[in-house]
Amino acid sequence: MTTQNGNPANHLFAYTVEEYETSNGKKAKTWTRIGVAFPHQNGPGLSVQLRAMPLDGRIVLLPPDGDDANRAPDKQSR
Repeated sequence: MTTQNGNPANHLFAYTVEEYETSNGKKAKTWTRIGVAFPHQNGPGLSVQLRAMPLDGRIVLLPPDGDDANRAPDKQSR
């Protein structure tokens, strides 16, 4: 998972997803970025750095959005 110059080709953002009910009774989700995962320099695997731990123990790893890597995804959690 490296480019031709040896730099990491990809990283994944780590999110925790909280589901809640809005004031009109609809379900919504809040995505909070809590860290990043990136490939090891030597061999297979990923290193994960977290700034927080999710309360439910679930972490969603997603690639950055091409246009805006700082925006949380608008995707449904799986």
